[in-house]
Amino acid sequence: MTTTVLNKDMTVKDVLDRWPETLDVFVANGFDNFRDEKQRNAVGAFLKLERAAQTKKYDLGNFLGLLQDKIDEELNQVDVTMKTTEKSDSQVKVSGLLPCPVRLPLLEGFDAFIEKYSEETGNEVSYKLEAASVGANWIEENIQGIENADELPDIFLSAGFETFFDQKTIGRFKDQGVFTDITDAAVNPDFASIDIKDPKKDYSIIAAVPAVFMVNHDVLGDLPIPRTWSDLLKPEYEQKVALPVGDFDLFNAILLALHKEHGDSGIEKLGRCMLKAMHPSQMVKNAKRVAEEKPLVTIMPYFFTKMARMVKSLEIIWPEDGAVVSPIFMLTKRDSLEKVKPIAEYLSSKPVGEILAQRGLFPSVHPDVDNQLEGDHPWKWIGWDYIYQNDIGALIKHTTQVFEDSMNAA
Repeated sequence: MTTTVLNKDMTVKDVLDRWPETLDVFVANGFDNFRDEKQRNAVGAFLKLERAAQTKKYDLGNFLGLLQDKIDEELNQVDVTMKTTEKSDSQVKVSGLLPCPVRLPLLEGFDAFIEKYSEETGNEVSYKLEAASVGANWIEENIQGIENADELPDIFLSAGFETFFDQKTIGRFKDQGVFTDITDAAVNPDFASIDIKDPKKDYSIIAAVPAVFMVNHDVLGDLPIPRTWSDLLKPEYEQKVALPVGDFDLFNAILLALHKEHGDSGIEKLGRCMLKAMHPSQMVKNAKRVAEEKPLVTIMPYFFTKMARMVKSLEIIWPEDGAVVSPIFMLTKRDSLEKVKPIAEYLSSKPVGEILAQRGLFPSVHPDVDNQLEGDHPWKWIGWDYIYQNDIGALIKHTTQVFEDSMNAA
């Protein structure tokens, strides 16, 4: 744990000397000059954090929070990731992908829970919970080649649609009744307006990754602020929108949601509105680039709005017709339930939900979690009827091709 908390009177040099890993935060937020050691020793020796935030018109609390998060992340990573958690002789196997911003606090709690579980049950647990950033490659190496349900982990977690509904990966096992939903019938009031629970009771959804808009007022000019997804498809926003095409889970959710409502023509319009693809952290940093390179609107996971709130010219818009939902799924094997139910219940519990919702801004489905969502927060969720009426894996491939053809023709 951190022994010293940052304060506004520390100099940049103080911080970088003690916590070199914070250089990434400074650079990502416009202080590229501190890559240069001479600049760190000269300017950085006198520039206090409070003044640094003022020069960029950043909110001081948010700026200090980003630096503190980076420091805590590095310290926790040393403690958590050095542990050997994969065991060849285990009775239980847990694997999957965790959202990057909350992976370390989730692992810290999970480590402690598993230690107690093993003591009480005698079951050894092998687990590998990677950062979601490894994404498609990890799925391809660890899941796609599985032919027999016995080879699947007892519990599997990840966001997204493609892995869970593609017949070439886990989708075929769902159809065989391999999994069971162990979560409560009740859902968080924030999700009361949508059918977030799997009616066939195969898959559990423990949280959501919402997609929202970030509008750059420095670029907006006389254009109206887009308030809905339909607004973004209008001609005036062509080549003015940055889309998270590198975040496959979220981007696939956007493609599916817009195709459901607007068909191929909506996806073609989405392709024409595309300015460039950036990782969400780059999207925020992009606010400091020259005007002609900046997107007017950036579609991003709700989590990254934490950083965006520091920049005065940026406004976060929760779409009036709903934030697109990319679910975080948990799959529990039915024939393993007797031994793994306590683990599945922990992963879908209130404490885990609070980490997801309050530290990661991934709203939890658990009924007792305060998701701390302000104001109206409708959802754009494709719904289980749509999922079961369509070949989701094939639809993702189709919409991706339509999008790319339109984008390349623009």
